[in-house]
Amino acid sequence: MLSRVADSLFWLGRYTERAENYSRFIDVNFNLSMDLPPGMSEQWQPLVAATGDEERFHDLYPEFSRENAIRFLAFDAENGNSILSSVTKARENARQVRESISKEVWEVLNDLYHFMNNAVKRKAWKVQDPEQFKQIKYKLQLLQGIGYDTAPRTQGWYFNKLGQFLERADKTSRILDVKYHFLLPSVEEVGSPLDFLHWNALLKSVSAFNAYKKLYGKIEPVNIVEYLVLNAYFPRSIFYCMTQAENCLHEISDSKRGFTNPAEKSMGTLRSELEYADINDVFKYGLHEYLDQLQRRINDISSAVYEQYFKIQPNFASQVQDQ
Repeated sequence: MLSRVADSLFWLGRYTERAENYSRFIDVNFNLSMDLPPGMSEQWQPLVAATGDEERFHDLYPEFSRENAIRFLAFDAENGNSILSSVTKARENARQVRESISKEVWEVLNDLYHFMNNAVKRKAWKVQDPEQFKQIKYKLQLLQGIGYDTAPRTQGWYFNKLGQFLERADKTSRILDVKYHFLLPSVEEVGSPLDFLHWNALLKSVSAFNAYKKLYGKIEPVNIVEYLVLNAYFPRSIFYCMTQAENCLHEISDSKRGFTNPAEKSMGTLRSELEYADINDVFKYGLHEYLDQLQRRINDISSAVYEQYFKIQPNFASQVQDQ
């Protein structure tokens, strides 16, 4: 497969997953704001922090408010990671590889692109209607479902899924880190109704609430962290995502075990460490520090994938220029 095509399919997976995550985060935060006690400030600043773009927010907006946060996260073209920007970049990547995706996938993605641009024209952030984020989320989930049912399981499929699972692991780690690092209550508030609301919102942010309750029953922070980091069966846990991402790399390289390149080695090392990790060891290390190093290593794996599969080698580039 051409590196250009593989690169576009990889980033198509990342951008659509990013947009779906953001729409879900905003939807859940709307619901959380309605459940907060009177006089309690809404939690929009931590949500922006979860995206890793807080510095960019301060460059564009004077203060945190619901309207500013929604515009920045969803509709601001100057935020390269907003839903609008992610959908636009996903559509551009899809346009470049139209022959590698189904007609149905293109139609849904194109419809979402026009939906987002129409929302910008009518300044949807001023309306602050949570239903619009449900619509965005459903359109993105429809896109993923149609892709699942219409794409042949060739290298292109696995590059797309590789991007999706790396993005998903990163976002799960970030939203969990925000709960612990930014919203950690005082000793008096641990176990309080407000603390309970935050943990519920965290689970709903990653679509884990029902699955978690079925397995554990009670809301216990240690169990929640274990479920979102180390569970082998929940599709948004970090361990599950890295396992699936490693499988994608093996399918791409046609290797069934071990590693054949630096990207597979880095991926396999991280996946095996997660497989044998113990939640008590995670907390001894420090959850924030543990999640922070996970995010760095996921970024390093993404860079290794680029070097292995997408980067045009100097000798090839010179041959192209000489033709």
